Amino acid sequence: MAISLLALAAFLFLALDLEEGSVFPAAAAPEGVEITYGSVIKLMHERTKFRLHSHEVPYGSGSGQQSVTGFPNVDDSNSYWFVRPMLDSVAKQGDVIQSGTIIRLQHMRTRRWLHSHLHASPISGNLEVSCFGGENESDTGDFWRLEIEGGGKTWRQDQRIRLQHVDTGGYLHSHDKKYTRIAGGQQEVCGVGDRRPDNVWSAAEGVYLPISGSK
Repeated sequence: MAISLLALAAFLFLALDLEEGSVFPAAAAPEGVEITYGSVIKLMHERTKFRLHSHEVPYGSGSGQQSVTGFPNVDDSNSYWFVRPMLDSVAKQGDVIQSGTIIRLQHMRTRRWLHSHLHASPISGNLEVSCFGGENESDTGDFWRLEIEGGGKTWRQDQRIRLQHVDTGGYLHSHDKKYTRIAGGQQEVCGVGDRRPDNVWSAAEGVYLPISGSK
């Protein structure tokens, strides 16, 4: 069942005790709005336009953890991710995120973390990308380094980015290879060890929290 951006904004307003008018649904956000910790976003694969997606369906091979795919439809609530700082960080909700920063992405529906390791991905045999852990269970396998294309210093909605997994060095990647059974029509998301056109992403729909201290 889909969750509208306005409903999601209302949820964040109540859950996070935000000031009235302080959250920006992506459709109404100023162009190039900065992405801050605590924002809820969809990541769009630059070439195919599929959204980074997860659901409570385990991989049938590899780790057996919760699967991560690319989803073709825009209007799907399983493609929302909280942007979180790394463990033991002093960063707080509303802080901007600089290029080179290590971040975590937490799946909104299941509260598991975007994760990778040395298991082989099901279709291409690259590095598997999964969702793992929970609200109080996270490790370095959930750490991703933000790389902003074009020399940008802080992450904005209109920028192209790469995410490099800290433990394995693999870049978050997708391609036209699609599942045919359990996740039919969804495309594989995996990690690859080098920078390619197919590991470029951008922030799309979501609810963007304002910079700390802004009015």
